[in-house]
Amino acid sequence: MTDYTAECACLNLRKASRFITSLYDEYLRPVGLRATQLSILMALEQAGSVTITSLSEILLMDRTTLPRDLKPLERQGWVSVTEGEDRRKRFIALTPDGRDLLKSALPLWEQAQIRIRDYMGDDPYKGLLGQLSDIVKLNKRD
Repeated sequence: MTDYTAECACLNLRKASRFITSLYDEYLRPVGLRATQLSILMALEQAGSVTITSLSEILLMDRTTLPRDLKPLERQGWVSVTEGEDRRKRFIALTPDGRDLLKSALPLWEQAQIRIRDYMGDDPYKGLLGQLSDIVKLNKRD
């Protein structure tokens, strides 16, 4: 009998994702952030002011769930949400407080990175990042 759980890329990636997310959450707890929130702040730092659609594409998130994830960040004053000329377009940007928070969070993020890299070893870690990047590229194929 085939062990589908051992062979299923989806199941195993989701298990690893849940573990990694909880690990980063643990490291980020002192600054009051979750890994999912840090991802949004990092993407905004890189992209600048972007539409919700653009941000959802950058993060490969469903456009309809992103506003729910943005609400707490906006409430805390870490991101701003403004309407464009077309009222249907809303732009998201990192605020100065959000940038300060990101600066405080990055050393904690780096500690989590180091923990994983030390556990795996440098070459396997770099290989994993390359493989994950390759998997994401599947999304961009016709």
